[in-house]
Amino acid sequence: MKPFRRHTGLVAVLDRANVDTDQIIPKQFLKRIERTGFGEFLFYDWRYLPSGELNASFALNQSRYLDASILLTGKNFGCGSSREHAPWALADFGFRAIIGPSFADIFANNCLKNGLLPVVLSETDVGELGRRAQELDSYQITVDLERREVTDSQGFSAAFAIEEFQRQCLLQGLDDIDLTLQDEAAISAYESRRPSWLR
Repeated sequence: MKPFRRHTGLVAVLDRANVDTDQIIPKQFLKRIERTGFGEFLFYDWRYLPSGELNASFALNQSRYLDASILLTGKNFGCGSSREHAPWALADFGFRAIIGPSFADIFANNCLKNGLLPVVLSETDVGELGRRAQELDSYQITVDLERREVTDSQGFSAAFAIEEFQRQCLLQGLDDIDLTLQDEAAISAYESRRPSWLR
């Protein structure tokens, strides 16, 4: 997993509450077994018209948000099913962090286990960031996991909370498999003591 320490990026605004995982990555695209290749289908039903053309009215299709790597959202983002494909699609599209007033618990945990940082700020702070992103061209913010704060060059600063174990995993780029492999020597020693028919 790619470590997350401090990221500065262009901000895109998706000003919608209760965005569920079926909107993030619709069920018909859940046929891959790899974690890659889902980005092109992110928000598919909103990004595309029934004709297959891009929906010019959808926020992420606006030219000002091309190459955005930080997503601002409404409350309860990632509700619905527990599909891990949702953070896979967001990361594959290019997002490194998502900022909102609240996230569905399972979605937030899936993000953290896949190197995508969900940041909870107050609705007032999220609203202020959204206003700046819509009014200022090429608006960027910095998400600093080491200092646990979000800042911009215009003087905005807000602290965020994150559980320390999850923070350390992100800082070091450790997913569940990496955490297990830290004990590889002990695991191998245990396996070597077992009868051969149990190995």
